[in-house]
Amino acid sequence: MNMLTDTTTAADRSFAAEYLDSLSLVERLHRLLLDVVKDEFERVGTLEVNPVQALLLFNIGDKEVTAGELKTRGYYQGSNVSYNLKKLVEMGFMHHKRCEIDRRAVRVSLTDTGREVHQNVARLFARHAQGMQQKNVLDLDQIMTINSTLRRVERYWGDQIRYIY
Repeated sequence: MNMLTDTTTAADRSFAAEYLDSLSLVERLHRLLLDVVKDEFERVGTLEVNPVQALLLFNIGDKEVTAGELKTRGYYQGSNVSYNLKKLVEMGFMHHKRCEIDRRAVRVSLTDTGREVHQNVARLFARHAQGMQQKNVLDLDQIMTINSTLRRVERYWGDQIRYIY
């Protein structure tokens, strides 16, 4: 399906091409992030959890959250959050308990083992942040610009879901 018409300007075509390139980059970066986490866990001998589960544990941290909160906050491409939470509870990485107010909701938090995985991912990301600065991949202004831009895209996409059908 061609998203451009005969009346589309060259600038519009250029923007559309760059937008498609950005979409591909976001998708590839997410897959690459999962590969980076997988590689790190293989390197340190943590083979019980997959990269998506490791990111779930990282994002939970010291909080107590519901599966719904993780779905809205997280980036778990191609994964079933409820399935992964169940597996993490079974493997002893997480505690779970019914919410006292809404008995249908289950709240989860990390066990000591889950906190170890969280800390491993946190150390990995800290090393990456330091390495990017040291190797002049990104500086503080550049990463802030990237984050600001991605938040604007996130808001635009969210608005598309909520308001335009």
